[in-house]
Amino acid sequence: MTLPPSMVVIEMQEPGGPDVLQSAARPLPVLHDHEILVKVAAAGVNGPDLVQRRGHYPPPKGASDLLGLEVSGEVVAVGAKQTLWAVGDKLCGLTNGGGYAEYVAIDATHCLPIPAGISLTDAAGLPETYFTVWSNVFFNHTLPENGNFLVHGGAGGIGSTAIQLGAALGLSVYTTAADADACAYCESLGAHHAINFNTDDFVSILREAGGADIILDIIGGDYIARNIKAARHDARMIQLAFNAGSRVEIDLMPVMLKRLSFTGSTLRSRPDRFKADVAADLKSRVWPLFDAQNSSLRATTFTSFALADAGQAHALMESASQHGKILLTI
Repeated sequence: MTLPPSMVVIEMQEPGGPDVLQSAARPLPVLHDHEILVKVAAAGVNGPDLVQRRGHYPPPKGASDLLGLEVSGEVVAVGAKQTLWAVGDKLCGLTNGGGYAEYVAIDATHCLPIPAGISLTDAAGLPETYFTVWSNVFFNHTLPENGNFLVHGGAGGIGSTAIQLGAALGLSVYTTAADADACAYCESLGAHHAINFNTDDFVSILREAGGADIILDIIGGDYIARNIKAARHDARMIQLAFNAGSRVEIDLMPVMLKRLSFTGSTLRSRPDRFKADVAADLKSRVWPLFDAQNSSLRATTFTSFALADAGQAHALMESASQHGKILLTI
């Protein structure tokens, strides 16, 4: 296959608002032995992209400086030492950056086939949230029988995935969202109870239900102390972001008395081997749940923009008015 000498990308000359994202031309990525070169069909827009654009989430050493942590597309070249994929294969994959481009090089072990019933475009919105939620909540963890799973920000990308996975695996999912429409959306994904955080108190609701066994939080701020109150004994609290701030003052005594586990992570900096293990586990345990006849899981694409309109996509995401994923298409 003859490849072009250059590609269109979205880059920024300096950190700033959505308007700093501009189209440019660059050479195609250099392909390493363990990688595959993918002609991008679509790329997902994620919270870490916004943080990097603002100048607060630099790429790891050796990674592309371009935004974009997940893509779908077609394999157009393969590294000499990878045996998982062939030219012409269609897939979706987790990247360390570089997804906002016509072509991207990806570690072959971080890619997955397109699930049953999911379009090539919609598949671009799966890797980042599924790798993140699965690795933090389910991977190498035993789930409590009939457990309660509290998911904050249920209408966003992470929340939409967490609700579906929790419900599919037998947890009673409670989630918070901003309004009635967002709550209805969350319940359509399988949430047992969607809580309007502007009118109702999630702490009292969870306490009445016996407490949360697992809490997945992207809010931070005063939610951390409230999560501790909402947690059942021996619960796990997982922090993935701090939209309301990371500097908080809390009373740690309940953490000790309830035997709580409080952890958090960022996916991008995890070792390649870990991501490969997560990908293999997703393929064997989660991807079969995408079934066109009786689907437990579905894509949650809210809308898509052309690659050149990446700034508009970022502005929409910053408005927090979307339900599900925002994509860039090529």
